Amino acid sequence: MSSSIHEIPVAKITGEAASLGEFKGKVLLVVNVASKCGLTPQYEGLEKLYEQLGPKGLVIAGFPANDFKEQEPGTDAEIQSFCSMNYGVKFPLFSKIAVTGPNKHPLYAALIAAQPQAKGDPAGWAAVLKQHNIDANPAPEIQWNFEKFLVSRAGQIVARFSPNTPADNPELIAAIEAELAKN
Repeated sequence: MSSSIHEIPVAKITGEAASLGEFKGKVLLVVNVASKCGLTPQYEGLEKLYEQLGPKGLVIAGFPANDFKEQEPGTDAEIQSFCSMNYGVKFPLFSKIAVTGPNKHPLYAALIAAQPQAKGDPAGWAAVLKQHNIDANPAPEIQWNFEKFLVSRAGQIVARFSPNTPADNPELIAAIEAELAKN
């Protein structure tokens, strides 16, 4: 595994090779996203957050994943079109990856290793899933779509938030603003 999260190879949603290194010096919110999930409307809040705090140095990095009840079945082009047309997403999107299981992307292995527990209400979200006869992945695994990892300007993974934490959650906003205030 790379020594820094910034060095882990990823691919942009357009297929171009990339890394999060292009965002060194920025605060990152890395989110595994899906287009056919009950949480999909979070795209709207994430885009609003990006528009509000992007000028201060926040980058939201969306990583589509089809790991949870196949809620991201589309191609990268279909995902990009969906996000743009339905939610006006302008924050960076990357190629679909696995965030759980044996094919878990090295980025998510690093994120989980650095922050094995999510803030917010993971137990509450697990209860919601249980109502739909779905067992949540046990910690430290990614519980569901729209789990969020906060990464400092230096590339340190400083916090993790449960899937049901919306973009306007005060704890999430406070954590982002604290990182943005650091130089």
